[in-house]
Amino acid sequence: MANVGQRIAAERKIAGLGQRALATRASYSLSMIKAVEQGREPASAGLISAVAKALRIPPEQLTGAPYDDGKPLSDAVNSLSVLLTEGRYARAVDPGPLEAIEADLEAAQQLYRNDRTRQTIEVLPELIRRIHGAVRELSGDQQAHAYTLLTSAYVLAEWSARRTGHLMLALPALDLADQYAPHAADPNYGAFSALARARVLTHYGESEVAGQLIGSAIEGADDTRAGMVIAGYSHLAGAINEARKLNYPNASAHIQAARELATHTGETDIYMTAFGPLNVEIHAHAIELESGDPNKAAIEGAKLVHGVDAAPTRVAHHWQDNARAWLMSGKPEKALVSLNKARAAAPQQTRLHPSVRETLHGIAVAEKRRTETLAGFAAWLGTTV
Repeated sequence: MANVGQRIAAERKIAGLGQRALATRASYSLSMIKAVEQGREPASAGLISAVAKALRIPPEQLTGAPYDDGKPLSDAVNSLSVLLTEGRYARAVDPGPLEAIEADLEAAQQLYRNDRTRQTIEVLPELIRRIHGAVRELSGDQQAHAYTLLTSAYVLAEWSARRTGHLMLALPALDLADQYAPHAADPNYGAFSALARARVLTHYGESEVAGQLIGSAIEGADDTRAGMVIAGYSHLAGAINEARKLNYPNASAHIQAARELATHTGETDIYMTAFGPLNVEIHAHAIELESGDPNKAAIEGAKLVHGVDAAPTRVAHHWQDNARAWLMSGKPEKALVSLNKARAAAPQQTRLHPSVRETLHGIAVAEKRRTETLAGFAAWLGTTV
């Protein structure tokens, strides 16, 4: 199975570009492009975005995502696709009590938090149809509350689609969240929906508009705890956006601003942000890896300590990053240990994340012989090394 470096080389040749020309267009060094194409360095998310933009193809054409995780996920994605295609004409169903809808949405959010994203996608279409029913039946404050739930549900749909690699479903979900946010009772949902869009724009390497959306969210946040969470979450999004541009000073400034806000908010999951000191430190390691010192990211990131209540998918993402940091530091055996930590924390997310396959391929290239542990992890992923 082709890895990212092999796909970059193939797409570059199709575009009629040499390695130097691609490096110039993507604003990466020629040595890095060569190392990635030859499999000596794992492709970072920022490099993938920059190269895809330079080649005028989607990043998924380089990563191979989404990955087949079986018929249950395919069926769930198909149902969500139908709902999002219906858009604002979505077929509504009998809503039942608004309190029951809210409880069911919280249950769906909990599935997402607990690395059960396929199950989240399975329940969302019918739940969203019920919320549409509530919006059409209710009025006044109750209708505004229903619009809040509807916006939140479409943001959850966007997150779930993106986590499983179905980026084309994320875009209509974002449009619908933007459409309903102005009618919501909670004014922060407008900024929250815009931040979700900024994250997708960062994925596509469109950092300028992403930065504008992030900046607007920061400027518009008030000094309530909810407002500080929105601002802090915005700074974390800004840190990643700047790190993908290899602007380490700006990324670090965002981290520091988020760290200061986290001292006031403490650990919280308002708006499903998992914002707090732990998430700030996880992002600090991520920007060190992306635009700073990978060896420092590896060593310091390996010391991460978290409580039992930490979001498993957030923790798993950290160990995925830490694995890539160890690989870039010339320690493939430690990289595999971190990948297994990611698998233990959030197996579904780890199986579906492009960086895991890229890191695993890098480990295989770096190791002089195949180990049973490496082969076992590859078999679990459904790939070969």
